[in-house]
Amino acid sequence: MMHSIKHYFIQIKNGRLKEFSRPVKWVFGYMRRHLISITLYTFLGLTGTVVGLLSSLVSRDLVDIITGHHTGKLITTFALMIITQLATSAISQLSSYLSTKISLKVENSIKADMYEQIMTTEWEALSGYHSGELVTRWSSDTTGVSNGLLNLAPNTIIYIFRFIATLIMVIKYDISFALIAFASVPISILSSKQSMKRMQRINMDSLNVGTRLSAFTQESFTNFQTLKAFDLIHIYFKRLRSLQQDYSATRLKYQKATIINSLLAVVISMAITYFTYGWGIYKVWNGVLTYGTMTMFLSLSGSLTGTIQSIINLVPSTISLVNSAKRLLWITDLPKEDYSQKSEVSAFFEKHRNVGVGIRIQDSSYTYATGTEVFQQVNLEAYPKEIIALVGPSGEGKTTMLRLFLSIIHPQEGMGYICAGHSTPEITSDCMEITASTRQLFAYVPQGNTMFSGTIADNMRNVKEDATDEEIIHALELACAWDFVSKLPDGINTMMQERGGGFSEGQAQRLSIARALIRRSPILLLDEATSALDVYTEKKVLQNIMQDDYPRTTIVTTHRPSVLSVCTRVYAIRDKGCDVMGQAEIEDMANAYK
Repeated sequence: MMHSIKHYFIQIKNGRLKEFSRPVKWVFGYMRRHLISITLYTFLGLTGTVVGLLSSLVSRDLVDIITGHHTGKLITTFALMIITQLATSAISQLSSYLSTKISLKVENSIKADMYEQIMTTEWEALSGYHSGELVTRWSSDTTGVSNGLLNLAPNTIIYIFRFIATLIMVIKYDISFALIAFASVPISILSSKQSMKRMQRINMDSLNVGTRLSAFTQESFTNFQTLKAFDLIHIYFKRLRSLQQDYSATRLKYQKATIINSLLAVVISMAITYFTYGWGIYKVWNGVLTYGTMTMFLSLSGSLTGTIQSIINLVPSTISLVNSAKRLLWITDLPKEDYSQKSEVSAFFEKHRNVGVGIRIQDSSYTYATGTEVFQQVNLEAYPKEIIALVGPSGEGKTTMLRLFLSIIHPQEGMGYICAGHSTPEITSDCMEITASTRQLFAYVPQGNTMFSGTIADNMRNVKEDATDEEIIHALELACAWDFVSKLPDGINTMMQERGGGFSEGQAQRLSIARALIRRSPILLLDEATSALDVYTEKKVLQNIMQDDYPRTTIVTTHRPSVLSVCTRVYAIRDKGCDVMGQAEIEDMANAYK
């Protein structure tokens, strides 16, 4: 006994209690949001227990009246039995409805919160994890928490109340039946103690394998064309079967542990029940009990044993809930972006809307978490009505620089600023530090196809919800996309498939540029955004941007020297530096490209 107590004290000292209590406390936070519904559910459960006990008493009286051991109004008693049974059924159905309603509300609340948590997490903290894993945690673990939430407190209260109320009633009439029911408690606890630890470990293994399987299938579907092109379908099918086998094995281990616990519970319950039957029959034969009282005791003893088992069975449910909550808390623990200055940035832009907004990077150094150094004391400036180009070999940091602009990553040294017009950071009232809050001033066209499913107009309105058809057409014209969109049967209402399916790479790129332009952001970032266009169209798009009256600051990354002729300045990103290129060097680059 002392050894067990010492063991649990050591577990608490090592933080196991905190490890368990934190997810439970987190779940209770969501329960408080739906306190009225949960209170009503608990009240119905308690009421159902009382009605069930009344039904046992009415059933006892009815049997005794029929067998002649008791006199009373048969019809009235029979009517009461029907009423209590109907009431029990109605309460059960209403409780089931409330349970579903609460679970759905909690699931939606957690999913909404987790969606926001994921979307506002620092990019570097999240980039090391597979998107499929995030989706699984967001969906499956959220469902696991919402489904098990009622077992955490309401059902525990209901079961304990049912146990105490039933026990009092049994003791009142014959304590021996209570003692028989209690005999199952130590047996059930001892039989399940070791298996619960194993179930917790297996349950977590099952969740992790399920996550890997989800990540694999999501990535396969996303890269469907690539798998076909390399004839990898058969290889990936083998990998799928292997992951499925691992998942099935862990799920079956958990199911086996559950079955063993259930079988032990059934055997114990049957033993107690049949012993109760024998004891009840013995007492009836000796005239100690009436038939009705024996029937009541059999019912109450079964209820008592079942309630004890229900309380014990709360443990695996709680294990599953806690494991799922732990996996969700992992998301909340990741570092979050700072959007606290959104209103200040918005006011800054409104104040300087007419002169536009530029950007400056001063003495900035950046190294990835992997240890790869990208920049060392670099400087860059770009102002309204300018097109600034970033050129350099692949992997030298062009896209990384754009991420610094967007505050997706943060320099370890130096600082980035947005500035009014051609202001410099020394004029503090006309400059603000780059943060996640300043991202609202940027429009970004990344590499690759980033269009969403829906109509062309839907894609445009993703970034400007109130955009009129005229504004959409104007943006398409600037991006040289209206020439092909106007020929489509449904025009801007033409449906697009996921990732721009149904359109060529060049068309999808022009649509992406139009989407960025319609936002009317003061700073436009184009990351190899014209790579799929021919030279003429590429120059035309950039010239349209320059000729637009809007005071826009435009920054492009490119491998194509043909773009450089329309640029105000060209920065060469190489050898961890960022230097302005001279005209002679630009011409040499253009000649080498020919």
